[in-house]
Amino acid sequence: MVLKPIDGTPLHSAYSFSFMRRGKSNNPKTEGDQGSPATTGTTPTTTSDPPPPEQKQETVHPYENSIKQISTVHTVEEFWETYNYLRRPNDLSYTTDYHCFREGVKPTWEDPANAKGGKWIVRLPKGLASRYWEEVVLALIGGQFPGVPEGEITGLVISIRHSEDILGIWNGNAADRDMVERLREAIKKVLLLPPHAYAAMEYKPHQNALADRSSFRNTQAWKPTSRQTTTDNQHSREKRSGSWGEREHPKPSAHGRAWR
Repeated sequence: MVLKPIDGTPLHSAYSFSFMRRGKSNNPKTEGDQGSPATTGTTPTTTSDPPPPEQKQETVHPYENSIKQISTVHTVEEFWETYNYLRRPNDLSYTTDYHCFREGVKPTWEDPANAKGGKWIVRLPKGLASRYWEEVVLALIGGQFPGVPEGEITGLVISIRHSEDILGIWNGNAADRDMVERLREAIKKVLLLPPHAYAAMEYKPHQNALADRSSFRNTQAWKPTSRQTTTDNQHSREKRSGSWGEREHPKPSAHGRAWR
């Protein structure tokens, strides 16, 4: 689904919106149904062209094949046409994901733009997904992540689940500790999270996700550490392999979200 070109204010980068349903409901339901991303009774001005014959011949991973393209936006006006067309995350069925990625970047771990990167995860209590999704999408479209260079954020994902919803902010370089930490601070500012909100944020490199075939299992929650503390304790404190910061051992009663 591709929007007809709309003259207007160009975005600093083009973005593609897509969605998927997991499990037995990967195929989207009919438009206007609970499983469709479309708002009931509304349709954007679109053109729909069949894929070239050579694309039909390609072998595609089942996960990638389940991702359904919505549109690609190049201008502010195209963005709002698409955004107003979509259901809000709070109204989506369980196991539905929305994606907003830079044009040409697939929402997959293996995509060249993502392969060496990772993602910050923010676990949301039910009922907050629409608000936080809108905040990060508008910040990404408008280039409003302070201290994060253009192109470092490759995309966004909101995952609707039964007991909580999960916001993912993907970046291109998981090995750059300073950049990953700057991204964390930028996310906290965009979402207006309190300074101690690290307890609600987790980071996972995509290479780790590929190793255990899971987006959210074995993630790592980090708290900021001073340079002096890191130097004094680098041999005495347990580290997680291939990651940064101090390992946390939260008590079972400490799993509440920072904003609760």
